[in-house]
Amino acid sequence: MVLILYFHGLKMKGNIFDIKRFALHDGPGIRTTLFMTGCPLDCLWCHNPESRLKTGENSTKNRIVSSEYVIDELKKDLVFFEESGGGVTFSGGEPLAQPDFLKVIIRELKNNSIHTAIDTTGYADKSVINDIFPYTDLFLYDLKVMDPEKHKKFTGVDNKQILDNLKFIFNRNGIVRIRFPLIPGYNDDKENISEMISFLNNLTDHPQIDILPYHRLGISKYKKLKIDSSIEFLSPPSDDRIQEVREMLKTNGIEAGIGG
Repeated sequence: MVLILYFHGLKMKGNIFDIKRFALHDGPGIRTTLFMTGCPLDCLWCHNPESRLKTGENSTKNRIVSSEYVIDELKKDLVFFEESGGGVTFSGGEPLAQPDFLKVIIRELKNNSIHTAIDTTGYADKSVINDIFPYTDLFLYDLKVMDPEKHKKFTGVDNKQILDNLKFIFNRNGIVRIRFPLIPGYNDDKENISEMISFLNNLTDHPQIDILPYHRLGISKYKKLKIDSSIEFLSPPSDDRIQEVREMLKTNGIEAGIGG
């Protein structure tokens, strides 16, 4: 990563693999989503495998860009943000994996009164969360598996840091919407969902969660990128099962949406 000083502050370079305009499911209003490369997790069901590739590896999308370029691109959509109550969402990959690059961009957006959201696994040093907290209007925060050993088995990392960071955000009165990727056979069992309910209800009186049912749209990416997929034959959850999970959450005081 290149660091260049100039009179307005920091000008940096970082890695991205896409900028998606007119997104409707990455936070409120019409949004532009910046997909940043790199992720410390290796989730078996990942639907953005290109986020874990190095620049130029099996993909022409992954590229190194300057923070100045990204900021200029994101500001082009300001009129849509203003009219819809939208803004910019940082996704990936894991945006917190490029903390300095992220901070330069998100700080500039806030200086221009643009709503910001971070779609995150929460796996980062607490100091990273602390640094970007003042500039983040909304955390879209993944909770995948509550048991630490299963979490490590399915994602490659322990979940202690993830849960600790979520507590930290709530304790600072951050705005959070939990995202629960519903993966049949991995995290849709009653035990996991019950543990999640207990954890969330101990954090806040009114937790909000979006159930994100597993879909097979990422399978074609694995084939195109010539990456082996261990869940090629995994089927999405049925509509009945999705509603069962939703009712379980709502019965225990958790507002639950589907998708988003």
